[in-house]
Amino acid sequence: MAPTVFTRRPVPKKDGVHGAEEAEAPAAAARVRGQRENAQGGAGRGMKLGRAALGLLLLAPVAVRAVEPISLGLALAGVLTGYISYPRLYCLFAECCGQKRSLSREALQKDLDTKLFGQHLVKKVILNAVSGFLSNPKPKKPLTLSLHGWTGTGKNFVSKIIAENIYEGGLNSDYVHLFVATLHFPHASNITLYKDQLQLWIRGNVSACARSIFIFDEMDKMHAGLIDAIKPFLDYYDLVDGVSYQKAIFIFLSNAGAERITDVALDFWRSGKQREEIKLKDMEHALSVSVFNNRNSGFWHSSLIDRNLIDYFVPFLPLEYKHVKMCIRVEMQARGYAIDEDIVSRVAEEMTFFPKEERVFSDKGCKTVFTKLDYYYDD
Repeated sequence: MAPTVFTRRPVPKKDGVHGAEEAEAPAAAARVRGQRENAQGGAGRGMKLGRAALGLLLLAPVAVRAVEPISLGLALAGVLTGYISYPRLYCLFAECCGQKRSLSREALQKDLDTKLFGQHLVKKVILNAVSGFLSNPKPKKPLTLSLHGWTGTGKNFVSKIIAENIYEGGLNSDYVHLFVATLHFPHASNITLYKDQLQLWIRGNVSACARSIFIFDEMDKMHAGLIDAIKPFLDYYDLVDGVSYQKAIFIFLSNAGAERITDVALDFWRSGKQREEIKLKDMEHALSVSVFNNRNSGFWHSSLIDRNLIDYFVPFLPLEYKHVKMCIRVEMQARGYAIDEDIVSRVAEEMTFFPKEERVFSDKGCKTVFTKLDYYYDD
């Protein structure tokens, strides 16, 4: 069953086809959202404000028992008006547009170091790109990252880390928007409609919050040409129809180009070199060319690549046996278990590795570690 396009939590439809009215609904929602939210606004936050106001009303009789009803009403109105109009105070009680405080380079680095394994290139690029972009008061264009690699190497995990270091709500924040190609753009026949909706959704949300984050998963499964609809938003324009997109962040996740990344990593391994010796220059250009010419990629002959609008093509190297064991240990700790090296080795041995003869890299990275541990800790 196909979900309504562009809803944060898609609602299944009775049939698998998007009607015109269904397709228009999310676009209209984006427009309405842009109109009704001010820099700090939003329906969800309005509910939080209501609860705060209710708290003030409940506390008021204790503090002002001797005040006349009319005077009390006027006093409360003044308090609430001041509360609403004072952004810093408001943001103590509700999520606001912008950074959760100020992004800490040290905190971001700690998250990457302790939660991501075998990805020295990713750590360096993400740390410098994200912290540098957020510290720039006047960026020339939005930050645009394209993450590439096999399943289980950490692409989704890194996008989650970025979101959590900018907004308290992480991926659940009102200012972080996740699109999954097979879920939100399932029908090739609706590509024109998807383009219109995508533009409206991004425009509406950036109008409400300049520091919006947009994550596009499964770019290798997206219909070719669709992503070019957002090309104007990623370019070096001060304004597009009166809206500035220069502080937004766009992140693309894709398996496309993974073969090229593996070839480079395998060449280094076979020549006796450490994977940490691999430099971004060893594969970034070849990776972008590979993705651009891949007919099965949403970036096939994309103007985003042709016009050099993607700031970084970030390669996620395939994970080795030692990295899988690191993932297993972290998962054990997360569940509150003492690390049992016997179980760590047994789970790692159950994973499949390639190439067939050399068995260097994990087929699924760390993706199935969670479920495999369930077998050993079945209560």
